[in-house]
This record gives sequence, C-alpha cells and structure tokens, in this order.
Amino acid sequence: MALEKKRLSINSEGPFFVDSSCIYCGSCWQIDPKHFASNKNTAYVYDQPNGKKEIEKAFLALLDCPVSAIGAPKELTLDCSFNAFPIHVTTHSAGEVYYCGWSSKHSFGASSWLILNPKGNVLIDSPRWSSPLAKRIVDMGGVRQMILTHRDDVADHGKWAKALKCERWIHKYDLDAAPEVEKQITGTDELQLRDNLKLIPTPGHTKGSIVIVLGAQKQILFSGDHLWWNLAKQVLVASKDYCWWNWDEQLKSVKRLLELDVSWLLPGHGYAKQFKEGEWKAAIKQTLQYAEANYKKIE
Repeated sequence: MALEKKRLSINSEGPFFVDSSCIYCGSCWQIDPKHFASNKNTAYVYDQPNGKKEIEKAFLALLDCPVSAIGAPKELTLDCSFNAFPIHVTTHSAGEVYYCGWSSKHSFGASSWLILNPKGNVLIDSPRWSSPLAKRIVDMGGVRQMILTHRDDVADHGKWAKALKCERWIHKYDLDAAPEVEKQITGTDELQLRDNLKLIPTPGHTKGSIVIVLGAQKQILFSGDHLWWNLAKQVLVASKDYCWWNWDEQLKSVKRLLELDVSWLLPGHGYAKQFKEGEWKAAIKQTLQYAEANYKKIE
C-alpha cells in the first residue's frame, strides 16, 4: 500500500498521490496520461481526477501499479471495481484484444495482452498473479496459449499456466528464464502458430526476443521490448540504452518488420500506438534513418 508519509512533494494537491516506492515503470501514465506523468526518475500525479469516470480511470492506474506506489482514500474509491481488468483495446477480424493490467514488478511493470479468438484465447506475456483477473479470464473462455516475448516479461507465468492449463511458448535462446515451458521457438524463421497469428524472432533486445503479429491486414503487432511509441516525440523507438544483447542485431530485426501492415502497436513497455494507413512504414523508416545517422549503417 502507498503511504501518505512517503508521498512525493511533486504530486498535485489532492487525494491521489504517488509515493517514494515508485520504480518509474510508466504503467500509470500509460494507462491514465490525463492524471499521471513522468518527472526524471519517478511518476507523479500532475492533475487530480475529477468526477466518477476520472476517479475510476485513476483507480485503474492504482490497481495496475506493480509496487503499489499509488494511493488514494478508500472512501473515494469505494465504488471502483477490482474486476475492471482486462480492458478492451480494439476489435480485429482475427480477435478481440484486451489489456490485462495487474503489471508485475518482476517484469518492471511490463504490459500483458489478451487475444480472444474462437480457436482459443492467447495471453501475451505474463501479468502479476491476480485472482480477480484470473476469474475474469476464465469467464472469457480461458487461455489456450501463453506467448512470452522475451526473458524479461515472464513474471508469474507458472501460476497462470497452472491456473489456466495453457501451453507456454518462448524462444530457445531465452529458455533459461522459463525452463519449464511446454513449447520452444527456434531459429529466426517466422512461425505461423495458427491462421492469422504468427511469431517473428527479433533478436536484439535479448537473444530470444520475438514479436507476435495478429491478422493478415491492418495487423496488430505485440512488440515486447523490441519497439514502442514515444508519445512526447511522436516517434517509434528502438532503444540502444535498453538493449541487453546485441544492438546491431536489433536494428536488423527492426528492418525485418518494415513490410508489415501494422494498424496497432502494443508494446511491453512504452505507449501503444494506432497507425493510419501508410504511417507504420514511415515510422519504421524514420527509426532506421535515425539509427543509421547516430549509431551505424544498417546492412
């Protein structure tokens, strides 16, 4: 629980606050950018929610915080639901997509996504274990497969797999982070897991990083920590600072995604982004041009 005595002075005056236990993962300002923001190495409340809908939105950020660094009086949030997650993001012909919430400190607050599909639901990366979320997911049809994009975002995958009785996938090169998984991806070839769902190895951030593509047209790209959207600069980001394995290989992996038809980017960290027709390719080219100018020539 967030503690009033640890409340950061930068918070705006009012009932919601962030305390000094914040790990600066960004989950709060991604889910509720109207009320939470970033300041150097911490999140804070820059504008207090006003009215029932805004309070409910801020409460989602409170629930989502992986270290319980967000606080608010219980009487203010008494009518807010602990069963609000997962939240609907978009509808695609290949499935309904939801944001799971309940971010985990073991994944540094990484996002987890749920795809609903008649052939079986798919969980992308692992949220923090949550009984309310588990019940909601079971009520929505359970999960057939859990796909782990890379070693950093496996969180409570074991508890989820046991509860949901689903098979798990991870790339062989990141297998030591989740050695008990049922299925391994090998090599660098695309894997068509089922109709309208494919896995693309994108080594770089980690040696075993992968992305998941939903749909054949106007695709949804679940990018793990390979790519994300920078809201302030309005650019697509591949970060050398947060590349844990091989930056040169990560740039090659970014180039590999140039010909996709992406309408939604849903990352593990950073902001999600909806793209209009033609914007994805332009954004990728801009990212590659920046990398070429500032780091190295991409082969």
